[in-house]
Amino acid sequence: MNGLPPANRQPSFWRSKPGIAMGMLLVIGIFYLAREHYGHISLLLPYAILLLCPLMHLFGHHHGGHGHHGRTGTTPKDDERG
Repeated sequence: MNGLPPANRQPSFWRSKPGIAMGMLLVIGIFYLAREHYGHISLLLPYAILLLCPLMHLFGHHHGGHGHHGRTGTTPKDDERG
């Protein structure tokens, strides 16, 4: 993607030791924030679930969703052979 061979690529920040430590601190911070404000968050959970439904529908079709309707199981190579 960036034109460099795999041996010369810089590792992602999130895969480095400081990135892993920061990710862990973020998860711990989010956990304690959610724990302290559970009363407010629990009231929003039904709405969050309803919001996730259309989002999953939009982003879930990248794995072969609607593109395979009406096909008989033949591949383009099978069609070329005649």
